Parts: sequence; structure tokens; C-alpha cells
Amino acid sequence: MTPAMIEQVRPPVPAEKLDHEIDRLLDALDAVYHEGWYPELEVVRPWSTHNPRISGEFARPSAIRRYLQRELRGLVAAGATVTARAARPARVFTDPEFFAALDEDRFDLRVKKLFLFGPERMALSLDRLSHYTGTPAESFQRHVLFTNYAMHVESFLERFPDAERPDRDGVQMPAFHARGGADGGDGVTLVNIGVGPANAKTVTDHLAVLRPDTMIMIGHCGGLRNRQELGDFVLATAYQRADHVLDEVLPADVPVIPSLRLNGYLMDALQRAEATYRPGVVHTTDNRNWEFNQSATLQRMRLARAVAVDMESATIAANGFRYRIPNATLLCVSDKPLHAEPKLAGGARTFYETSKRKHLGIALDAVERVRTEHPDGLPGSEVRSVDEPLLGNGPDSA
Repeated sequence: MTPAMIEQVRPPVPAEKLDHEIDRLLDALDAVYHEGWYPELEVVRPWSTHNPRISGEFARPSAIRRYLQRELRGLVAAGATVTARAARPARVFTDPEFFAALDEDRFDLRVKKLFLFGPERMALSLDRLSHYTGTPAESFQRHVLFTNYAMHVESFLERFPDAERPDRDGVQMPAFHARGGADGGDGVTLVNIGVGPANAKTVTDHLAVLRPDTMIMIGHCGGLRNRQELGDFVLATAYQRADHVLDEVLPADVPVIPSLRLNGYLMDALQRAEATYRPGVVHTTDNRNWEFNQSATLQRMRLARAVAVDMESATIAANGFRYRIPNATLLCVSDKPLHAEPKLAGGARTFYETSKRKHLGIALDAVERVRTEHPDGLPGSEVRSVDEPLLGNGPDSA
């Protein structure tokens, strides 16, 4: 039997009551989900000529409550009517139809949607986030940093000793959450994704359902230019994708660039820290031992005028582009493979100790600029598509 609960917010809503009314809608979504149904939001926008009525279903709406609250507040304030109701019974993971519903190719992109993901896809990703990171999906903050070294975790925990940690040892990609803001959700999450593009794709595939405001990669790289020194920084301005993990869904000839605004904040932070850095193209490979078969890779790097090589950055950037999440890359040069300075065990530890705090601090400086100057998230024009979902683009979306 379908739950009879239907909640609606109609304009005009006095400003002092707006948060209360949105919370009432979100409480209704939670209640419907706990009764075993996928809840649905319907948004009616009188100002839209082509798409006045848009709806979307959700799973575990508590995981994105802060995000929904912010988006719906803007829509209702602009004059939209929002209705929460039960849509259909939630599928269990063992239902054969659940697997079929995960296929993103079946999610009709020709129809304007409220949300980028269907509820089955959302449910599975929320569950896998907890599995891979050792923390609940609800713990993730609005700003996410990725690293591939435990030293950045050490520096993060020095800075945020009360950060939430994984609830068990041995998880594949441990996450650490430093809460912030009035509701405890406007903080920073650090995920140690390890080495390689496979993990980078996996975690960003699932993280995308949470709709974070920013994603920044703060890993290490091989410097490819004579004048780079160990410890110098690289600010990616574009990517050369040789990671091969997203080619089937996002061909390598699709241009992918970082968020220009986020890059500007990182550049300002680098200058305030008096750090030596070089902007340029980052070549991302899935072959850790590309040096053993050099000719093809070196030719690609030279054609692209790449300044650094790593194994994760382009993957995170490509999935950020694919899922409309502003992202950037700030790497630190740990070796110079073309200039007889390979990454060797002896000198690595000294380099790590001297660079980790500065690296993290620069990234957090940029995040603070986003939090202060764009409390509703960075403008999405750089990653917006013609079939963009409504949530995430504010009340001006057509």
C-alpha cells in the first residue's frame, strides 16, 4: 500500500519560514524512504516555458539532505512549488531489476531531469562509498580532497585531530572528515585513493551522487621540465588522458579542463605561500612502468607539451566533467624521470616530510575561498550540458 503522505510547499513563503518548510519536505522524503519506498520530488516552475514541471526519485535522501536543502531553498524562494511523495517500492539489491536499472545509458538524457541519477544507482553508490572508505556516505563534506599518500592523511589529522576516521582497518580507500559550518557539513573530506586510475574512477563514480561542491587532487607527479625541482608544484591547466578507464563513456578526444575559478583560487594560494609552481598539461597514465617502453609515451607528452606525469589526475578531472563537479589538480614534483632524478626510497621520506603540510595548506586555502565566496557552490557553467538536470544550477535553469 502506497504511503498517503504528501507534503507540499507553495509560494509565497515568508523568508523566516523558508528553512522550516524545506525541512518539512525533507522529513517527508526520509519518512517515505524508511517505509520502503523511493520518495519523489516534483518541482513546478512557473517561469519556465519549456520545462515547467520536473520530477525525480531518490534513495536514502538523508545522505544528500544538506544539498537538497540548499537547492530547494533557492527554487522555492524564486517562486517554485515543490511536492514530496512516494513514487514506487524501493528495490532490494538482490532484485534482478535492480541491476538493469543501474545502466546510465538507460537514463533518458533527452528528458530534462531533476537529478542526475536514478534511485537504484544512488542506493548502490552510497552503499559502496561506505564499503570502500570505511565511513558512512552521510559523513562526506562539501569539499573533497584526494591523495595517494598516507603522509597527507597524517598532515590532515594533525590539522584536524577531531576528524572522523574509518570505522575499521584495511579499507581500500580510507576517508577522513573534518566537519565545518553551522550544520556540520560544510567542511573538508580527505580520501586516500591509493595509486592508479582504477581507484580514482571507482571513488568518483560513487562520490558523484553526493554532489560535492569541489574535488581537488593533491597527489605527487613526475616533473618533465629541466627547471622543475623536487618539491615544486604543478597546477594542471589541462590533461592528456592515457588512463584508459573512462574511454568507453568519455572518449579521450573530449576536452577536459579544471575549473577556471578553482584554479584561480589555487594560484592565489600558491602565491601567498610563496611556492614555486608551474601551470601546464598533466599526462595521466595507467602504466606505472611507462619508462620501460618510452617512445610512444614520450612522443605524446612532447606533442602535448606536458609538464608532469601522474596516474590519477586526469581520471578525477574526467569524471568531474562527466558528472558536473568543479575540480582541480595541485601536484607536487617528487621525481624527474627524464632528468636522472627517479623516485628512490632513500630521498623520498625527506621530500615527503618537507612538502606535506605546505601542499595540504595550499589546497585548504583555496577551499576556504570557495566556502566564503560561493556558499551555494561554484558556478556550473563550465561543466553544464544542454540536458542538464535542474538541481545544481539554481532557479535560472530553463
